[in-house]
Amino acid sequence: LLFQTIPNGTTCEGVFDFNTGNKGDLPFKKGDTLVVIQRTRDPNWYRAQNSKGESGMVPLNYITQHKEVKLTAMPWFHGKITRSDAEDLLTPRKDGLFLVRESTNYPGDYTMCVSFAGEVEHYRVIFKDNKVTIDEEEYFENLTKLVEHYERDADGLVCTLTQPLIKKGGHEYSVDTEEFRKSGWAINFTDLKLGTILGKGDFGDVYEGTYKDQKVAVKSVKDRSKAAQAFLAEASVMTQLHHKNLIKLLGVVIPQTMSNDPIYVVLEFMTKGAMLEYLRSRGRALVTSNDLWKFAKDIALGMEYLENKQLVHRDLAARNILISEECVAKVSDFGLARDASFNLQGGKFPVKWTAPEALKEGKFSNKSDVWSYGITLWEMWSFGRVPYPRVPLKDLLAKVQSGYRMDCPERCDKIVYQLMLKCWLKDVNERLSFKQIVHELDVIKPKLLPAINP
Repeated sequence: LLFQTIPNGTTCEGVFDFNTGNKGDLPFKKGDTLVVIQRTRDPNWYRAQNSKGESGMVPLNYITQHKEVKLTAMPWFHGKITRSDAEDLLTPRKDGLFLVRESTNYPGDYTMCVSFAGEVEHYRVIFKDNKVTIDEEEYFENLTKLVEHYERDADGLVCTLTQPLIKKGGHEYSVDTEEFRKSGWAINFTDLKLGTILGKGDFGDVYEGTYKDQKVAVKSVKDRSKAAQAFLAEASVMTQLHHKNLIKLLGVVIPQTMSNDPIYVVLEFMTKGAMLEYLRSRGRALVTSNDLWKFAKDIALGMEYLENKQLVHRDLAARNILISEECVAKVSDFGLARDASFNLQGGKFPVKWTAPEALKEGKFSNKSDVWSYGITLWEMWSFGRVPYPRVPLKDLLAKVQSGYRMDCPERCDKIVYQLMLKCWLKDVNERLSFKQIVHELDVIKPKLLPAINP
């Protein structure tokens, strides 16, 4: 037999019930999510961990691994530009040179602009029944699939697509829902029970729910066009992640083809909610310096993991940190997260949390996340105050670039404030890495909390 090697940190699913009763084994049921944490000398057995944090030995032939779902760049997508702008861009005219833009006449649809014989042809790309089509005869999962088809065959266009006109700056991305099925992340809606609405997300409602007797949070999106692709992009990033200080993805409900049912993303449930509200509602009377230090360490460990994977979060803030029942802080909201190798320009970003080089030049990196981490620390030690009080938003970037930094929060230890200042160094290369931040936190703990063993 040829045995497949499963890397540490890989999310897997039980394909059969397993419960031998032997000491050291980790029992699980079919469909349970497990994470491989260690290989053993015997290729038939791995050490794994369940959703409760319990670990033990599991047989390889009882589990199947979940694979990563990759984002696909759409460098030919130019967003909201006019017909005349598209024609100007497609100059000089070259047969098969093309771009795709958002439709100006039909909001929600797109336009394929193709250069041929010195002219530009504009084809309406219709969004219908959760698919895209030009001729209403052949339908495609997303714009990428549509473009790939016409790159192979003109199929009614004036010519085949031969050369994309690359958009300058950041690129949009597409996700194929079929990849979630192939990679083992698709779950059945029948296994999911929706409860009360917890709030509104960027794309739709967020529910409390139950998935196979486990309490979960469920994000939904009804609009299946551009919003759905952004929604799935966040989920695809999460298929790459497994760390105790990052919110865990459990699966995605993908409706059947030509269905108007929502897409649901199922996440682990965090009982104590967002850290921002947790701190504001409890205050200094209930949240100790030790609690703050622990939250800071949790966040830094999660971000160090992203740093090691060369993933940039781009939206780190107290509102995007969730607190578990056991008071573990976990980084969430990966809607803006991207691989550091991607072009990370473009998009809308929270000015008060974003590093100056990212705001001015679009230069996002793990070091720009470090800047945001410093802002998050300031939020924590000020118990949820909005950063940069009394500084008008329009003046903020210039003020920060000229050297302005926020004052130390009231009753915040100077050594913690010094850590914030190290996160806010103007020179990106001089800023700490998250690995260094984790070390710094360990160093300052005994000074911050002399009564507690370091």
